[in-house]
Amino acid sequence: MEKTSLRAGVNLGGWLSQYPAYDHQHFKTFITAADIRRIADWGFDHVRLPVDYPVLADEARPGIYLSSGFDYLLQAVEWCREAGLRVVLDLHRAPGYRFDALQENTLFSDEAKQEQFVALWGVLAERLEEVGTDWLAFELLNEVVLPESEPWNRLAQAALARIRQVDRGRLIVIGANRYASPDQLQYLDISPDPHVLYTFHFYEPLVVTHQRAYWVPWLLEFDRAVEYPGRVPEPKRLLSLKPEMQAFVEKYSRQPMDGELLRQYLRPALDFVRRSGQTVYCGEYGVIDRASPETRVRWTRDFVELLREYNIGRAWWSYKAMDFGLVDGAGNIVNEELIRITSQP
Repeated sequence: MEKTSLRAGVNLGGWLSQYPAYDHQHFKTFITAADIRRIADWGFDHVRLPVDYPVLADEARPGIYLSSGFDYLLQAVEWCREAGLRVVLDLHRAPGYRFDALQENTLFSDEAKQEQFVALWGVLAERLEEVGTDWLAFELLNEVVLPESEPWNRLAQAALARIRQVDRGRLIVIGANRYASPDQLQYLDISPDPHVLYTFHFYEPLVVTHQRAYWVPWLLEFDRAVEYPGRVPEPKRLLSLKPEMQAFVEKYSRQPMDGELLRQYLRPALDFVRRSGQTVYCGEYGVIDRASPETRVRWTRDFVELLREYNIGRAWWSYKAMDFGLVDGAGNIVNEELIRITSQP
């Protein structure tokens, strides 16, 4: 798979990752072959497939892998291949690591967990070796969060080396630190391996894309509609909840948050491309369904136009439900215009 093959994609969140409970009925029904065909019919060219470690392995018995999990994974890849969709296999939750439960993480302090992580990628490389390299890429870990990037650089290189013992040509995707922030790309070690693609996520400004998000306490307490393009409402209230945003609030309570602001937030990724000569990929972007439909469409249109201007591929978060879905939990389309914008090549 070429680094530029991933143009317009969508995430399959909530299926084999971030599921309500470990439930085989859910794994068999949340996403089906019909969903994959629908995504292809809309014009998307790939999916990012988040998968959690407990789907693939027994957490209580390191080294014991679950055939059911690999069956789900292989079935998903086959559905996508039949529909003409490439797949980015994203390890969303790893041995000893969850991006959404940082206080529980031991991956970067526990050598045994690191060995499990590397071993898992070796097993994935072996079991998926027969899937053509033009159809499937591996993303090593979703949204690393560390004080600095060096521990992740070391672990990513170890996993890459293990994969290359089996598979020398598959595209490997490596994300930046601090929830895959664009400004952290600069701290990644650049591999001499020609088949490595660097990725970031984009949800800026958070006050727009995550307004009233129940997992972001200060935005939940702020509890105000924030329109895009538009100004920050009730700046004093927002500052009382998030004082470190003073410069942002002062500026964008006077002038609109707009496409130029998005370009400023994207600038570190563009600088990384310029300095390193590497290609980058935006593995997640989106606006929460608590925002107005107009804000979701306008923000998305501006950001997609930016990425197309700079020839950066992307994948919307997410296809179904998950607070950002293109369709709701029953599979009903939420907003036709969002699908049209996000599926543009």
